Amino acid sequence: MKIQYVIINFLLLAGLLFLFCRKLVARIFTGRRTRILQELDEAERIENSPPPEMPDPAYAAAGDERLAQAGEAARAAVAQERALAESGVARMEAFGERECREIHRIMIQKTKRKFFQVMKDKVAETFSKEPYLSRMRAREPAQIDDILTQIKLTPGDMAYLRYHGVLYVTLTSAYKLDPALVKKVDEATTALLDTVNGRTSLWVLEDPSLIGGVRLRIGDTVYDHTVSEELYHFEKNISRAPVTSDEIVEEVLQEFNEMARTTEPKLHVYQLGRVLQISDGICWMDGLIDIMYGEVVEFDCGERGMVLDIQPQRVGCVVFGEYENIESGSKVRRVGRIASVPVGEGLLGRVVNPIGDPVDGEGYIYAAEKRPVECRAPGILDRAAVSDPLHTGLKAIDALVPIGRGQRELIIGDRQTGKTAIALDAIINQKGKDTVCVYVAIGQKDTTIAEIRSRLAQYGALEYTTIVAATASDSAATQYLAPFAGTAMAEYFMYAGRDVLIIYDDLSKHAVAYRELSLLLHRPSGREAYPGDIFYLHSRLLERSAHLSEELGGGSITALPIIETQAGDISAYIPTNVISITDGQIFLESELFHEGQRPAINVGLSVSRVGGAAQTRLMKQMSASLRTKLAQYRELADFTQLGTDMDPDTKRALDSGAHLMEALKQGRFDPLDDWQQALLLFAVSDGYADGVPLDGMEGFEKGLFAYFEKSCAPLAEQLKTGRKQTPEQLAAIRAALDEYKKTVA
Repeated sequence: MKIQYVIINFLLLAGLLFLFCRKLVARIFTGRRTRILQELDEAERIENSPPPEMPDPAYAAAGDERLAQAGEAARAAVAQERALAESGVARMEAFGERECREIHRIMIQKTKRKFFQVMKDKVAETFSKEPYLSRMRAREPAQIDDILTQIKLTPGDMAYLRYHGVLYVTLTSAYKLDPALVKKVDEATTALLDTVNGRTSLWVLEDPSLIGGVRLRIGDTVYDHTVSEELYHFEKNISRAPVTSDEIVEEVLQEFNEMARTTEPKLHVYQLGRVLQISDGICWMDGLIDIMYGEVVEFDCGERGMVLDIQPQRVGCVVFGEYENIESGSKVRRVGRIASVPVGEGLLGRVVNPIGDPVDGEGYIYAAEKRPVECRAPGILDRAAVSDPLHTGLKAIDALVPIGRGQRELIIGDRQTGKTAIALDAIINQKGKDTVCVYVAIGQKDTTIAEIRSRLAQYGALEYTTIVAATASDSAATQYLAPFAGTAMAEYFMYAGRDVLIIYDDLSKHAVAYRELSLLLHRPSGREAYPGDIFYLHSRLLERSAHLSEELGGGSITALPIIETQAGDISAYIPTNVISITDGQIFLESELFHEGQRPAINVGLSVSRVGGAAQTRLMKQMSASLRTKLAQYRELADFTQLGTDMDPDTKRALDSGAHLMEALKQGRFDPLDDWQQALLLFAVSDGYADGVPLDGMEGFEKGLFAYFEKSCAPLAEQLKTGRKQTPEQLAAIRAALDEYKKTVA
């Protein structure tokens, strides 16, 4: 009985569907049948049409007229978009100068895209008519001969033949080819495959979007002799400069007109693959078997990516732009170069993203050249000893944990303990010292980066600094690339013989970004879910910081990587990794920070493996006993917390240590010269500030510097030389300090 009900219900449902949907189904299939018949009729018409003849010279005037119309359309598009840009900026003036520059940058990009689209449409229309059409058709035999002289089998083709035994060959043209040319291509590719006992499968296609010319694809390799490929390279060349003025528009149009009149498509050889899957900024592709790790690929939509995983059956890459524009099955092109960024003097004073594009709204950057983001670190024989000091202007660092040019000194501590403040003070202190600075912000907020930029500009440090910004809203791929891009920008100056200071703020977020990428690439995870090569990642990054030998110019990169700890745990995975790579660490303690000790440097856990070699002789002499006295003070301070009675010597030691700790305090953006630091530490450690109240140490410090510059100018000049002081000179300094102490009392 149930079976009968099921049959009756099914028949009723089928009848209702037939009754209400028959017209819709008939309309769908009728439309498809009509389109198929139209395409068959068009193919038959083209096949029966006579071959094109060479044009009469009289037709050239018509072609030039169409080119002129293309130019007018492009000019109109640019003028319209520029007017929108100017009006947009005028309407947004109330939001501030930075916001106006950003809106103007976006509108200019829109203008450029509109300009290229108009040009491309007009080119396709012009080249599809006489006299250019016949000229392109007449060159097809020569283009086929040019392609057949270049074809060869790549290692990827050989690997594909080994597993499949057949290699697919596709011959594509804008119009129907002469059968003799098709036969010629078939014979040549068959002969090529016969040398390796392989078979070919030839496909002949027509694609009007090629505009003119011939394209041959053998496996993944494409031999392109088409007008569309010329336009692709023309657009790439023009896009390197901004289209923002009438003069530039006229230059582009003149160059385009010249190319159109004398166009001679060159042979371009590249490789194509196919997108298998795209998600979460990770793209899996097949083909491109010959590609290298770290190489750049370009998708149909214009976005680019970098290869980070190569497997036997597929290739994985990270996408730098909006991966939502990439679809499965779309083509991906091998660019043929390792990921690189623009470098040079033009980047100083600018904020750029990790691929070198400006994000500060200050206009286009004219870069001198490009450098790969990944390259070999200098060898041992290419390095010189780290002996020249790089002054940070901070007393607690230059005296206790000195940094030398070419050194890698880690800044480590909990969140909100002043790590970035130390880095910015070090940048500001390089003013007038011919040191280029690169600040790499990884995973920072946009507002934080804007604040850093305004501070550097306020103190005149932005003019010799480049900020590489990978914000928290950027993809993990962009954050992963940021420190490598910043190092490449710094290496340009190092190999030019200059000194560079680079800040990585911070490598903890960089490790998290790389962990995210590795998990998405299906790599096995290890301790704390980090991939096994996370140590090698940071090692090959920091090893690129060095002091080059004189034979290589003597340039240097000094690296200050920053690591954030959790509850002061420096034994965690990433902190211990970076500690073992660097040449020392500056440990910032939360308790000291909250007690008001700024910078909150823990003297016991902070160390520099370069030591006194990175200090001037003056500072080395004046601060020789400083670390011992501070260690003694901390031990006595901990002991006296028990409330025991103290003898006069202990009280004296505690008072002297408290004054030393107070002297090491320093406000933000207030760096000191080396001689000032040495003088202050010498005066305090020798007891000349013992009678000064702790809250009066700041006044004692400023008065001391002013007294020596005005009343003891010869002694001040003597200290500025940085040389070790003789006993007689030390006696003169002590006499001057005695006189100053009387004025303070």
